[in-house]
Amino acid sequence: MPHTTAGAADPRRRFAPRGWVPHPEEAAARYRAAGYWTGENFGAFLRERARRFAGRTAVVAGDTRLTYAELDARADSLAAGLARLGLAEGDRAVVHLPNTAELLEVVFGLFRLGAVPVYALPAHRRSELVHMAAVSGARALVTSGPHTGPDHRTLAREVRAAEPAVEHLVIAGDPGGDPALTALDALRAEPDPAALADPHPEGVAFLQLSGGTTGLPKLIARTHDDYLYSVRASADICRLDTDTVYLGVLPLVHNFPMSSPGFLGVLHAGGTVVLAPDPSPATALGLVEAERVTHTAVVPPLALLWADAVEHGSQRERDLSSLRVLQVGGAPFAPEAARRITPVLGCALQQVFGMAEGLVNYTRHDDPDEVVTTTQGRPISPDDEILIVDDRGDPVPDGEPGHLLTRGPYTIRGYFRAPDHDREAFTPDGFYRTGDIVRRHPTGSLTVSGRAKDQINRGGEKVGAQEVENHLLAHPAVRDAAVVAVPDRYLGERVHAYVIARGEPPARGALPAFLRERGLAAYKIPDRIEFVEAFPSTAVGKVSTRDLRGTATDHHQDR
Repeated sequence: MPHTTAGAADPRRRFAPRGWVPHPEEAAARYRAAGYWTGENFGAFLRERARRFAGRTAVVAGDTRLTYAELDARADSLAAGLARLGLAEGDRAVVHLPNTAELLEVVFGLFRLGAVPVYALPAHRRSELVHMAAVSGARALVTSGPHTGPDHRTLAREVRAAEPAVEHLVIAGDPGGDPALTALDALRAEPDPAALADPHPEGVAFLQLSGGTTGLPKLIARTHDDYLYSVRASADICRLDTDTVYLGVLPLVHNFPMSSPGFLGVLHAGGTVVLAPDPSPATALGLVEAERVTHTAVVPPLALLWADAVEHGSQRERDLSSLRVLQVGGAPFAPEAARRITPVLGCALQQVFGMAEGLVNYTRHDDPDEVVTTTQGRPISPDDEILIVDDRGDPVPDGEPGHLLTRGPYTIRGYFRAPDHDREAFTPDGFYRTGDIVRRHPTGSLTVSGRAKDQINRGGEKVGAQEVENHLLAHPAVRDAAVVAVPDRYLGERVHAYVIARGEPPARGALPAFLRERGLAAYKIPDRIEFVEAFPSTAVGKVSTRDLRGTATDHHQDR
């Protein structure tokens, strides 16, 4: 590839905002020398693929079909328009779009400008968007309007009202004549080479959200070099090539469908990315049949839903013969469920276990069936350092459960502008405490046993218990609240809230409506709210979440 390894002598400007924790130079030098960090930024990434695969189809989204050359040209055009709007190298922009062609155009347009996308999931609402804008220092929000997705024009105005530093509100769709909103299509301009930047590959490329375990989620800063290494390595492990047709059913800005290998891995290999407007069996499996999809990625509940639809339901007549690989990740996949995939869907299963903070594990295509169905794979890189320790921090033998710690060439060394949290989440020598409880097999494969952190994994979407509790506590009729996970056959876990009321409990439905009004994402709204007189407590007076989880589980099983 015609680019050179970057380093301290690279003349390009490295974007190093306040509050970013870079890799130490000693580690960075080692990753450069090993060939992991190659000196390529995201703008150059697309430019090079457009040169190599110009006429091949890059993106399919409904009636829109873009070649690599067309996607590249649209990125240049939007970069010129965003520059004219007032954005410049280093500026942050919250990107809040569904799975559409416009999402890829906007992201690569920002990269071409040297600006930094701040990725928001489509389900995020005012609470999350305001938080992301405030922490990142965003100057722009790009969201959807009529004709391209949900109508978020009012939401955009609410975000700017809460965070006035968000100067520019860009709507993919019709802005409705509101002068405060700018139509994305109005930004398409003649490419202007003077507007384009060539950012240093070891600088911050984008910001994404952590799963979040206490309060609102933390922001994660990823660099061009570290992230593109994981993309290239993932594409190699997953054996992607120009014949790959990848169906994006999960939100594309989620780490899993973005880079594991995700749409970026497919673009790296010269394949085609097909975007699904929703993940339902009828829509998704219809696209598999129509577009001859070879690879896709889902969370466990979707895998089970699709399998049921094919085995027992309306999709049994679908021609899925093109489908080679179904990736399942985002949450542990039960072995009994994993064993259903190949017989029912006729494709290989690949388990993926990773995190936005870095480390990604895959089962390999040549692994024995038992490894594929009972483990979550092994790490991408030979330089992924893995520690599995007990509660005292001492290593545990293979086969024994322990806390997973990791560091490596694509794992962060600290969250963005969260030094207090970093002191808990990272060891002094840079290992990330993932919060996962795992067992390591002699082959190096990992099996995830559970979470040490107080986090709820609802169908692959991470819900921080304290964040939901904080919103509940804002209701005048709520004296105290505790949120716990309960097991669920389809979603893995559901959200169960215990509430102590101030006097008479609110009417049924009042608290979910209140949470929605506060802008909380729908997947974070508790599935069950139970009013109690008091919480069980530990010996030191803390709420015993262990006892609450046990009670909630008993109630759930009795229903």
